[in-house]
Amino acid sequence: MLHTREKIAYGLGDTASNIVFQTVMLFLSFFYTDIFGISPAIVGTMFLAVRILDAVTDPLMGAITDRTQSRHGKFRPYLLWLCVPFAAISVLAFTTPDLSMQGKIIYAFVTYSLLMIAYTAINIPYSALGAVMTSDPGERVSLQSYRFVCAMLGGLLVTSLTLPLVDWFGAGDKAKGYQLTIGAMSILGIGLFLLCFFGTKERVIAPSDVKTTLKQDFKSLLKNDQWRVLCGAALFLLIGMVLRSTLAIYYVKYYLQREELITAFITLGMIGNIVGCLCSPYIARKIGKVKAYIGLQVVAAIISMLSYFIGAEQLFLAFIAYFLWSFFIQMATPLLWAKMADTVDYGQWLTGIRITGIVYSSVVFFIKLGLALGGAFAGWLLAFYGYEAGAEQSDSVKQGIVFSFAIYPGIASLLVAFIMRYYRLTETKVSNIQKELSKVT
Repeated sequence: MLHTREKIAYGLGDTASNIVFQTVMLFLSFFYTDIFGISPAIVGTMFLAVRILDAVTDPLMGAITDRTQSRHGKFRPYLLWLCVPFAAISVLAFTTPDLSMQGKIIYAFVTYSLLMIAYTAINIPYSALGAVMTSDPGERVSLQSYRFVCAMLGGLLVTSLTLPLVDWFGAGDKAKGYQLTIGAMSILGIGLFLLCFFGTKERVIAPSDVKTTLKQDFKSLLKNDQWRVLCGAALFLLIGMVLRSTLAIYYVKYYLQREELITAFITLGMIGNIVGCLCSPYIARKIGKVKAYIGLQVVAAIISMLSYFIGAEQLFLAFIAYFLWSFFIQMATPLLWAKMADTVDYGQWLTGIRITGIVYSSVVFFIKLGLALGGAFAGWLLAFYGYEAGAEQSDSVKQGIVFSFAIYPGIASLLVAFIMRYYRLTETKVSNIQKELSKVT
């Protein structure tokens, strides 16, 4: 059994990560279009183009961590080594230099690419750390629940403080406000990463007598059919989540026409995320991780699609629908990450090779690909419907925003539920795998 103190320490690492992740998901598109002045079509293309880098950097980082040997372990050291560079690059990404439009586009591409590389380098070892802190399936769900409660608390900081801090720091200069706000949050992130580093311990050790090449590792990965299921689910999950979260600001500002309620709207959604994560271990015990995950995706899809029928004047219903969608979609998140750890064990049982870093990095790649596609679709859809930053939007643009905010994310959740029908690692199956692995080791 992991001590509660260690679970909280682990979770603080994702509080730090989410200070950047949630800011990117919620505000970066808006920052680029309305503050930086880049067209939404270019922003969408940029979000997708940078994912080409991840096809190389994500598995490479996974392979590096699997081969890391230090007195601090395989995964923990990266929290110590990379927390400061990650913070510095985060500030650069939200800095607005005085350049020509072409110069701004190049600057945005370069800094966003560096931000995603830095996020990969620190987040993949952090994520993989959860798989080696304990081998108990129930404890893994509990650990991930603590992690995502802490992650959403980081998101709550972002949703509730970002725009007020932008106004306070900027004093009318929003570009300066964003830069200083991200600077303050990044300093906080450094401290949280260090607390995670000092408060956790690696316990599940890969067999030292098994030496493999990178080619053998990837062959082993491709044999893992349950890993493939998780990759597909992660991709469509993030497409839907990011599309809806990115458009939330546009939805409130232009469809509900209540710009002053943006912070309240996204903050309420983050509270729903936190409560959902808290309920995750309970529903996993009552129903089982697999059935619960499928059911939660279906419920989230229904709520998202019903949002389309909420009128612009029905503020209360709009807020409640966003809260409930956030609650159910995030209740499923700890279950997904607990399944990743189970998939690592399954791969070791199947092939005799334990590749924790590569399994996590490859799933994270599909998560980031979904993040990019969700952001790209948001930009492309805004451009398709004729959105113009800061202008009065036509009725057709407003309908396009609400349709994209409600219907497409619902379809994505239904696709996730369908894909997860092929996932077979139930609690009983994982327990049997654990027993067989313990005999070998």
